[in-house]
Amino acid sequence: PDTIVPVVEVVQKSGLKWALKSNLLYDAALVPNIGAEFYLGKQISIATNLHYAWWNTDNWYWRTYGAELAVRKWFGKSAKENPLTGHHIGVYGQALTYDFLVGGNKGYMSGNPGDNIFDHANYIVGLEYGYSLPIARKLNLDFVIGVGYHGGRYNEYRVIDDCYVWQAYKKRGFFGPTKAEITLSWLLGRGNQNVRKGGAR
Repeated sequence: PDTIVPVVEVVQKSGLKWALKSNLLYDAALVPNIGAEFYLGKQISIATNLHYAWWNTDNWYWRTYGAELAVRKWFGKSAKENPLTGHHIGVYGQALTYDFLVGGNKGYMSGNPGDNIFDHANYIVGLEYGYSLPIARKLNLDFVIGVGYHGGRYNEYRVIDDCYVWQAYKKRGFFGPTKAEITLSWLLGRGNQNVRKGGAR
């Protein structure tokens, strides 16, 4: 009798593809930051970023900390060849707090005196467009611009005779450019590298 040999289809799982990131514009502004972006499949990714700076001198403050979450849809030829590469559009949200003292005189602080980010954080929601450019086998530069709404409350104050004198408590409601990135992305995960179909880049 004829022998029936079952055919078994082998499906290879691609594994997690992701990137470790740092916004070079934040770095230039002395705001340390770190982010990660995870490829979910079907040319969709989710990205998050944390930043924290607490510089303090006698004449100025440069204090801010917060977080961001973005969901992105990738498109174009490069995005089809390599995850997290090429054009992308997305929606994003941020929560942040800050305390900036300019020239040792006039300062701006989010929320009320004594608040933290969970009490009266400023927030941003918006739409973004970006392009992630390969610069090495495992490195991309991601250029992003975003437009949205920045809301929240903040205080103006002055330093007079080493005392903080509160001047005004205001509400912020701004619509316009709210995001800019030049981000260095380190591609991680099995097979997550800049390769063209038919050969290495």
